[in-house]
Amino acid sequence: MPKITVLPHETLAPEGKVIENVSSGESILEVLLANGIELEHACEMSCACTTCHVVVKEGFSSLEEASDEEEDLLDKAWGLKPTSRLSCQALVADKDLIIEIPKYTINHAKENH
Repeated sequence: MPKITVLPHETLAPEGKVIENVSSGESILEVLLANGIELEHACEMSCACTTCHVVVKEGFSSLEEASDEEEDLLDKAWGLKPTSRLSCQALVADKDLIIEIPKYTINHAKENH
């Protein structure tokens, strides 16, 4: 079973985290939330915002391609990288992943300071 390594993030995972035995087919966001990493998801996982944006540092090629809808939203994400994904849409496959949570999000419902 694959694992997800979350790189340290100032507020959400100050020490980083390694999540073992992840089930294939679960979204990255579902795995993070189930393991105490409260990544914002303003649209409740409906692929309508960019608050759950993550950068996949390793294992990106194991993920299914992003939909056109996800790609359009990612264009609006802060800190977009070639390996950016919306974690609510990216389903874990059979490879280990290393992910980075960007420092900022764009959230129209909440001001970030």
